[in-house]
Amino acid sequence: MYDVIIIGGGPAGTQAALTLGRMHRDVLLLDSGQYRNESVDHAHNYATHDGRSPAEIRRLARNDVAAYGTVEIRAAAAESVMRTDDGVFDVVLDGSVERSRALVLATGVRDVLPDIPGLADAWGKEIAHCPFCHGHEFAGSRVALDVEGAHADRLKAMLDRIGAELVDVSGQVQAVERMAGGGLELKLERGVEHVDGMFIGPPFVQSAPFADQLGLELNDSGCIAVDAFQTTSMAGVFAAGDAAHLRDLPMPMASVLTAQAAGLVAGAACLQHLLTYDSGVSR
Repeated sequence: MYDVIIIGGGPAGTQAALTLGRMHRDVLLLDSGQYRNESVDHAHNYATHDGRSPAEIRRLARNDVAAYGTVEIRAAAAESVMRTDDGVFDVVLDGSVERSRALVLATGVRDVLPDIPGLADAWGKEIAHCPFCHGHEFAGSRVALDVEGAHADRLKAMLDRIGAELVDVSGQVQAVERMAGGGLELKLERGVEHVDGMFIGPPFVQSAPFADQLGLELNDSGCIAVDAFQTTSMAGVFAAGDAAHLRDLPMPMASVLTAQAAGLVAGAACLQHLLTYDSGVSR
């Protein structure tokens, strides 16, 4: 029996593990090896790590967590979770079941990219969705915007001080080709455009089915609803990172730094739940 099982080895999950490890709690951190920012070469807007690769940030985080002997990091993907009648959580893996008194979901979300030839190859490189994370890298460049609705006006205003020229290609991109010398060739209904980069606004979905399996309350965005302590609608279950956000927010504030901050809060709140659990007082 673990004190806590954390599902997800990204920034939120590793930070929650670090926080609980420092309190000498028995923790199992499950890392499937799949990450939302896997295609990104450099992470930004993160003081002390600005420009470092996400893979390197993960490596450094695991090294920190590995220093705490009560935390086990396992390269494995959870298949399902359930809460038993006695309030314990069963996490089903490939051929085994692990149990814990509390659960942290840090499974993130998955971007649903449009089915445009060549777009996926440039995703996280010349094509991005967050100007905070990738906008500065296109400073003084020609940037295409394939975003519609209210978000389009806000994105244009954000990039107006960064890009030398903003090109509206909303709903017109038929194919994308990465150029050998850098930049993109966009095949449009009206012809061909050459740009240095492009921003899109793809929808996203939960990366894992665990919120549905547990019957957790969801926000309109499809993310898990949490309070200021990353507490979900089920006692003993906490959620952090892109998979969850406060009910007052329209969507998660997707960044490595905010995910880590949420993981720290989830770990601390999880500890308080365990203290109550250990005392025999039900919540």
